[in-house]
Amino acid sequence: MFTLRISQKKAHNNMISFFTQDIICKLHQKRLYIKWLNQLIQQHGKQSGHLSVIFCSDSYIRVLNRNFLSHDDYTDVITFDHSELYNKGEISGDIYISIDTVKINAKEFGASSFEQELVRVMAHGVLHLIGFNDTTPNEQQIMTQQEDLAIRLFEINSEQ
Repeated sequence: MFTLRISQKKAHNNMISFFTQDIICKLHQKRLYIKWLNQLIQQHGKQSGHLSVIFCSDSYIRVLNRNFLSHDDYTDVITFDHSELYNKGEISGDIYISIDTVKINAKEFGASSFEQELVRVMAHGVLHLIGFNDTTPNEQQIMTQQEDLAIRLFEINSEQ
């Protein structure tokens, strides 16, 4: 039986939680990320609900991609929207992030650091939950602009 989420390590504050699955990954400054994600959600006129960010490996995210999205490839992020299970006015869901792919993409796409690419991918997952898509070229352009704004918001919070 395939279990969607089995947490090994957890840090919880408010309704945003961080987990690891099949890897060792330490997220430093969890409070900074929680504050930033809440601000990102609020900037779009939404409220945070139950949001889980799960860090995993390439192999784990590929299994998710196969089992739930019928895609047989690797990806950096997969988002499952659970807003309908909770209060529909709140953003709720699971955001699975492949740390392996984030590391590769940080180098490939010229991110200034691993952390910057991780922030972009977290924002991407949250933006999907807010309602942004990236299927068409126009949607991809809007998503990239929103990710850039989210990175800037994170940088502002980091400087404080």
